[in-house]
Amino acid sequence: MLWSPRFGLSMLEILCSLSMSCVLAQELSAEELVALPTIDVVAARFNDARNSILPQVGASSYELSRSAIEAAPQGANAALNNVLLQAPGVAQDSFGQLHVRGDHANLQYRINGVIIPEAISGFGQALEARFADRINLMTGALPAQYGYRTAGVIDIQTKSGALTPGGSVSVYGGGAGTFSPSIEYGGSVGRWDYYISGNFLTSGRGIENPASSFLPTHDLTNQGKGFAFISGAIDDTTRLSFFGGTSMGTFKIPNNPGQATSFQVNGLTDFDSSKLNEHQREENHYGVVALQKTFDRADAQLAYFARYSATHFTPDMLGDLLFNGVASDVFRSSFAQGVQADMSYRLDESHTLRSGLFFSAEHTISGNRSTVLPGDGTGAQATDVFGAPLDTPFAIVDKSSKMGYLAGVYLQDEWRATERLTINAGLRFDQMWQYVDANQLSPRINAVYKLTNGTTLHAGYARYFTPPPQELVASSTLGLFNNTTNQPQNFLNSPVQPERSHYFDVGFTHKLNTNLQIGVDGYYKAVTNLLDEGQFGQALVFTPFNYAQGRVYGVEGTFSYKQDDLSLYGNIAWGRAMGKNIVSGQFNFDPVAELPYIANHWIYLDHDQRLTGSAGASFNWNDTTFSAKAIYGSGLRAGFVNTGVLPAYWQVDAGVSHEFNVGNEKITARLDVINLFDNAYELRDGSGVGVGAPQWGPRRTIMLGLRRAI
Repeated sequence: MLWSPRFGLSMLEILCSLSMSCVLAQELSAEELVALPTIDVVAARFNDARNSILPQVGASSYELSRSAIEAAPQGANAALNNVLLQAPGVAQDSFGQLHVRGDHANLQYRINGVIIPEAISGFGQALEARFADRINLMTGALPAQYGYRTAGVIDIQTKSGALTPGGSVSVYGGGAGTFSPSIEYGGSVGRWDYYISGNFLTSGRGIENPASSFLPTHDLTNQGKGFAFISGAIDDTTRLSFFGGTSMGTFKIPNNPGQATSFQVNGLTDFDSSKLNEHQREENHYGVVALQKTFDRADAQLAYFARYSATHFTPDMLGDLLFNGVASDVFRSSFAQGVQADMSYRLDESHTLRSGLFFSAEHTISGNRSTVLPGDGTGAQATDVFGAPLDTPFAIVDKSSKMGYLAGVYLQDEWRATERLTINAGLRFDQMWQYVDANQLSPRINAVYKLTNGTTLHAGYARYFTPPPQELVASSTLGLFNNTTNQPQNFLNSPVQPERSHYFDVGFTHKLNTNLQIGVDGYYKAVTNLLDEGQFGQALVFTPFNYAQGRVYGVEGTFSYKQDDLSLYGNIAWGRAMGKNIVSGQFNFDPVAELPYIANHWIYLDHDQRLTGSAGASFNWNDTTFSAKAIYGSGLRAGFVNTGVLPAYWQVDAGVSHEFNVGNEKITARLDVINLFDNAYELRDGSGVGVGAPQWGPRRTIMLGLRRAI
């Protein structure tokens, strides 16, 4: 850190803390001191204090700086999920999903330390790397202030007009009809600083291709995103911040040619599956007001947050009926708001106490208008006395809403027992009032020991309480679909329960020299009511369900090297994720084959992947940056109750960018090649527990970009 987190510093102390000569500072006149730009000093000082409220003691942490993001292929134009694939233990899936350490989702996103309530899942990315100054992924046995979503905490520290003034306008695009203009700018006015960004994207590859062809059929997307940040120092110890973002997107659902119909509708039985016309619209909006206050020994932040998210799937009425026997118009919306407070108090040289609270209220709405055909009681299409199909469709409306609440408090002590040993122990209590009411008291403890100047050991235990995502849980009236082609396979529908787990983590990092660092980390999680999610309809709205028992374990290895203009990184992770006995949402599963087998056998979760790897390099030479990154996966699960494994895959991306000085203007040009070797690989084959359509990785795509500094 550049300075002490203590506040109330004089201008002279601030200058000294910035590694400037104190002697020189003392010789400056009062007028010269006033003339110095101090907004950047104040902003950085408050940022350091905010970070001290939410430490990472004992957790496994992987940081991506702004320079690292920019140096990689695609730079800040890359989607956030692709940026996070650089971290250890992060596996990719279809629809932009990420699996961290064997969890389906269970990721918490924070911006400047404030929890952003999760959006309804879909194809688009609500957040982006463009406005990030730093992205930090924390995993492992997390300290007590981190609750609810615990597989990984993704904390985004935003750019600031005070610390990164100026901006750029850019255009990026190329293969698959991709075109994406963007703008960002930041600055300061008096004691206030600001930053804004916005971009638009249109592309003919909005969702993964369900076929191996070079380009998908019917896959156009249009997306717009925006972000704004305003922050001001009310006085020397108080800062007020406002930030928020918006994203809206429309998606044509890509088609899989050559599929056979299964039903008859109004005398029709034929339909070209490449002509299906399904759409999905998504929107996410969030806003935060945060007040930060510093005292002699204490730092605190109080934030109010709000988020609205909605997804609307529009079917192809005739085509969906012919292929699936149901055409569902699906709408989901969620409005969440609440408060988060965090505080740290330096009791003495050895102890720092931290405490906080969280409360949110969420109103969710689920609306389905399903057009179906008469059924025979088994889900098959009914026939008349002469054996002719009853093929006149009719609609069924199923609506529900829910107001839910979530609350939590925590208290912990960071004890610097010796110069080498730090112990962080705490408790948190969480209460949920949603479709079920539940609570838990969760102890946490971490120990960090500096064995040598270059070697640090850590070990931790955490008791976790993970509520089901209310925005995805819907109360379905199963009886409405009796004797239709959308009749469930069974009528068991136990409510989704919160996941409870014991989590153990141990590892070390070692600096071989000033340039090279390696690390190894192992983890084990024993779970009751393991939460998983599946796609059980045409709309990309995931449905949560529980396994009665679960176990997730693995080990990760990582290295990084930095010398002058050369940077290298590499990660490899081995893991297992298993569950047994489905105990909620059972109507989504086959009661004859699937449910009995899973009740009596441990099965691999559909997102289980034995080996996951990533690597990358960047080198700067005469204002030209050469970069490459690669990902590897041994294959996700497939087949009956996930007993199969898809083939291993790999993808290499490469890029080059050069900075030109044209007069007084700075222009950066870049060339990126996605999937440089055009390796065609399948992420999903459409089989497995809760798996939807097949999904293939992107084929080779060439992208060009120009950015002008402003």
